Amino acid sequence: MRIFITGIRGQLGTALAKRWPAAQVSGCDLPECDISQLQPTLDAVADARPQVVIHCAAWTDVDGCARDPIRAYQVNAIGTQHVALAARAVGARLLLLSSNEVFDGTQAAPYGEQDAPCPANPYGWSKLAAEWTAQQIVDDCCVVRSSWLFGHGGRNFVHRILELARGAAPLRVVTDETGAPTAVEDLADAIFSLAESGQRGIFHLVNAGFASRYELARAVLDLCGQRATMIEPALLASYVRASTPPRNGCLRNSAAAAIGIQLRPWQEALQDFVGSLQPAGSAAR
Repeated sequence: MRIFITGIRGQLGTALAKRWPAAQVSGCDLPECDISQLQPTLDAVADARPQVVIHCAAWTDVDGCARDPIRAYQVNAIGTQHVALAARAVGARLLLLSSNEVFDGTQAAPYGEQDAPCPANPYGWSKLAAEWTAQQIVDDCCVVRSSWLFGHGGRNFVHRILELARGAAPLRVVTDETGAPTAVEDLADAIFSLAESGQRGIFHLVNAGFASRYELARAVLDLCGQRATMIEPALLASYVRASTPPRNGCLRNSAAAAIGIQLRPWQEALQDFVGSLQPAGSAAR
């Protein structure tokens, strides 16, 4: 099976590329190929002649998207249109990476695949537009929603907490934003299984269980042997930022579980990830 990955040098794209033999994988990324431009995208996919296109490339700076919603739409929605047209032109399946931020977070329970999206910010709207566009253009299409990714090769919440813990300023982390922390390596395994299965539709792929941002930050520091590092609880309302995240960003993995694709608890995945950041021979205190 020939695989083409957009955003192949990102943290998820890099992990995905390792799941198949190198001879079967190709892809594109900035600056060589800008998916917001149609012809370079068509050319890159046509040259590779893939059977499956996995579309990871996106503008994921949610605050940046709030400040420049036109660019967010151009990259995330129009860019996805270009990738979908390229996939259709070569007869390839399309797997699109989307986000829990297509939901506004007002629901009390975790969101399932059949719950109606209603984004609360421009990033979420741009990703919802991407989902709709992909499914309209490519019949053989999977939408994969995930959340709170952490892994090597990219900036994420776990790395940010570790950076802040090294500084002099006290940590303040919100207690009223919840989601499913998800390891990039686990997500890549699940996407590999989904790609190989030939399924289509919408799938939520996140590590099992949920946490607040505060609980996740506390777990990170504890695993790094920094149990004495204090974290001041805060509320979302106390932060002034351009974007409004969903308070409840929890996703329920129903569709994937029904076909045997399940992800382990986030606590286990986080322990493995934090362990991989420790110098050889060191141990948490």
